[in-house]
Amino acid sequence: MERRLAAILAADIVGYSRLMGSDESGTLSAVKSCRTELLNPKIAQHRGRIVKMTGDGMLVEFSSIVNAVACADEVQRETAQRNLSVLEDKRIEFRIGIHLGDVIVEEGDIFGDGVNVAARLETLAEPGGIAVSASVKDHVGSRLDLSFEDRGEHRLKNIKEPIRVYAISPRRALPLKVNKAALAAAKEKHKQLVAVLPFTNMSGDAEQEYFSDGITEDIITDLSKVSNLYVVARNTAFTYKGKSVQVKQVAAELGVDFVLEGSVRKVGQRVRITGQLIDAKNGGHLWADRFDRDLTDIFAIQDEITHAIVDQLKIKLLPEERRAIEAEQTCNVEAYTYYLRGRQLSHTWTRPYLLLARRMFATAVALDPEYARAYAGMADCESALRDWHAGEYTLQGILNLSAKALALDPNLAEAHASRGLALHQDGRDEEALSEFEKALALEPDLYEANFHYGRFLFMEGKFEGAITFFTRAAEIRPDDYLSPIHLMSACRSLGLEEERAHWAHICIERAEEALERHPENSGPAHRGALALAHMGEAEKAKEWVRRAQMIDPDDIVAQYNIACVYALLNECDAALDLLEELLPLSSCYHILWFKHDSDLDSVRDHPRFEKMLDAIAACSASLDFKVASE
Repeated sequence: MERRLAAILAADIVGYSRLMGSDESGTLSAVKSCRTELLNPKIAQHRGRIVKMTGDGMLVEFSSIVNAVACADEVQRETAQRNLSVLEDKRIEFRIGIHLGDVIVEEGDIFGDGVNVAARLETLAEPGGIAVSASVKDHVGSRLDLSFEDRGEHRLKNIKEPIRVYAISPRRALPLKVNKAALAAAKEKHKQLVAVLPFTNMSGDAEQEYFSDGITEDIITDLSKVSNLYVVARNTAFTYKGKSVQVKQVAAELGVDFVLEGSVRKVGQRVRITGQLIDAKNGGHLWADRFDRDLTDIFAIQDEITHAIVDQLKIKLLPEERRAIEAEQTCNVEAYTYYLRGRQLSHTWTRPYLLLARRMFATAVALDPEYARAYAGMADCESALRDWHAGEYTLQGILNLSAKALALDPNLAEAHASRGLALHQDGRDEEALSEFEKALALEPDLYEANFHYGRFLFMEGKFEGAITFFTRAAEIRPDDYLSPIHLMSACRSLGLEEERAHWAHICIERAEEALERHPENSGPAHRGALALAHMGEAEKAKEWVRRAQMIDPDDIVAQYNIACVYALLNECDAALDLLEELLPLSSCYHILWFKHDSDLDSVRDHPRFEKMLDAIAACSASLDFKVASE
């Protein structure tokens, strides 16, 4: 008999009998698709060998334990993403168990305690989760950016010695949000129901995502101007980004009759855009076209796509709708491209990226001095930078930028949101509230309006309202790890422990993905450290703190969040040392966060912190909540 040390992975489908009982053919088809599109490629990529497969599970052997765990983690992560577009009672989910041990090899099959332990561990895993033995955890160590939760010792059936079990937490994804009330109202009015799926970036460069996303958003915006159309909201449609989907299934989930999908390839000064409008009832193409043009024709292409859909659905445009569709914020494609890139960079709320985003917006303004959205973007960046660096930009300057944007376009939601943020920083909260409400009325799914309004309510200690708008912001942008940070703190203030844990997991997952894309950005590192601290992962949180400090040791926002990490971990002296260093560097606006941030509760009654609160009170009293004279 051949014996060898191997990493054994045992996987099982959760609720397989129930799934088969409710829809046998559908379940078999879904399982086959999952194996073909996900499991087999991932196992091959990580050099695993499928030993055997059953109807509801599989046994896989790896020569590397790191490869085995990495494979399992990626499978669970991508399964969770696939399930976003699947009805809850039809989702394929896995439990996975992994063990490192001796196996006996005979005619390609493997036997022994190593296999038995892996199979028993699989039964202890949560749906969507991974359970591993201590030997697995010890060998993986810090080589993978994963956290292991100690589940204690377990006596497993037919295994002589107890096994210490660790869990790798299941990935959490936000559920698909469909506005059923709006959909029902649209059906009553006999509107045509359309979903625009995110256009695929075919440029061969992930950094070009901002361009394909921007085109998709603009098409959704234009179609939404047609009164006889119901168009699925951007945040709902973008749930399907990066996924291979069946049009009929998407249409059923969203309650629509027609689906527009396409792709964008941008190379130099040329662009190729394909689009097809599909009738979900029969899968037939009502319209399809390909546009190979100069980049300068991008706005004409967007208009042609919009008009083609309107024509195919036999909708007669009202004169004002035609004018609204054909009206462009800018006719300068270079300015448009700089604006899209700036908007993507501005969402990080990290100083180097905000400065870069501001330069992008400023370049867009230089190319087109009448570009309202670019002025609003500059105002947003300056407000964010001013949070901690009050001397860099004046409030009056920021208000002037938002006023310029509104003068060019009085109905621009982005400009109202930017103005609301600046007014709030100036202590003019009633005026700020009015601007936020205008922005949300004009564009309820605007990320900036929801995020800024959430911060406004958080600062006032209105945590229930803050949770509503931060949740909406997190749904609008699936890569947003900032809103979950605020949601954790707001939930902690209200004693909502289960919800706090939920958002902590969402945050760390998104922060991990952001760090993978941009390892030079300290933002996801120090914000991820906060999430880990909320989860009680002390050592892991400190690892992320060290990473953030290595990336950008002078980042004031990072230092504040690191102080919150230490406070959450009850390392009060370390937290207070950092806060005392930061206080002289902080704007009077931002040190007001000290009052409401529940992350600092462990140091709140300390004499050193009380002295800081006295300084805060003196600052706010002397300046009446205003920072510097303009």
